[in-house]
Amino acid sequence: MSGGPALALVAPEGPSIAPETIVLGLPLARRTVLAARRAGFSRVTVVGATPALAAALQGAGAELVPEAPPGAVRLAWNVVAQTKEMRELASGAEAVGAPVSSPADLPRAETLLLKGLIKDTEGFMSRYFDRAISLAVSRRLAGTRITPNQMTLIAVGIGLVAAPFFLSSRPPVQLAGGILFLLHSILDGCDGELARLKFQESRSGGVLDFWGDNVVHMGIFAAMAAGLARSTGQGWPLACGASAVLGTAVSAWVVYRRTMTGPKDGPLFTSVATRRETAVSRIADALSRRDFIYLVLIMSVFGKADWFIVLAAVAVPAFFLALLVVAWNDRRVARSVS
Repeated sequence: MSGGPALALVAPEGPSIAPETIVLGLPLARRTVLAARRAGFSRVTVVGATPALAAALQGAGAELVPEAPPGAVRLAWNVVAQTKEMRELASGAEAVGAPVSSPADLPRAETLLLKGLIKDTEGFMSRYFDRAISLAVSRRLAGTRITPNQMTLIAVGIGLVAAPFFLSSRPPVQLAGGILFLLHSILDGCDGELARLKFQESRSGGVLDFWGDNVVHMGIFAAMAAGLARSTGQGWPLACGASAVLGTAVSAWVVYRRTMTGPKDGPLFTSVATRRETAVSRIADALSRRDFIYLVLIMSVFGKADWFIVLAAVAVPAFFLALLVVAWNDRRVARSVS
């Protein structure tokens, strides 16, 4: 991003909190510098840094200078801003973020950063329920040594522990599995939240998260199929399980190969479409979200969660077919452009 503008961080006008004040796990001024660099500023300078400010910025990639470079965008170093707000600043926005002048301003600044972690593609339950919990957890974990990848493995572990509970047809046992499955889904949001809060996003982390989710889903589907086969004494649930598990595996492979292997800024997966959104791609995106876990939870209250495998046996292959349609449309668009 060498072609981006330069940024000059200057002393705030009026009172300000200490630059080493921790905001969600990082010193305030350091967080501002890292957000600016992630937003694409080609050069980030700090004008007239005090010893305390210089110490807070050590290793962050900021230049300490006596005066602002000509033409640089100016911003007070005590302004906390999301990366997307920093991009807006680079594009000419006049005011971004939230200045932190006293400890009383910290909650507002933290809330601004946390709200910026909610994706536009969230499902309804994920946006209004899951995120409320996962953001509260991430808020408390931001200052710890827990890494995003460790959080991914914790969430995957909880999801795999949930699977055996669906071998039973007893409502209390299934409900325990449903709660663990939902807990997996909620905590699975924390890895990406921590990665963005700590500026530790990585391709390997995104891949681990993606495949971890799919392994959990395959384990849940397999357990549901085995449990339903046991309770009914028939073999057809195993065929449903094979359809759901195999469909999940091949769908995940197609999505991974098409959307996650090439160069890309930002999250590795945002949509099944790589060229142009269509009605089919919107349906496929909706099917890829995890609001279905709430249906599993409701069914588990009545000891019927294992019957979800019948729906999955149809919905997952349908999702795979939708992926093929989206891939064909993307190739058609690519040929028309070239």
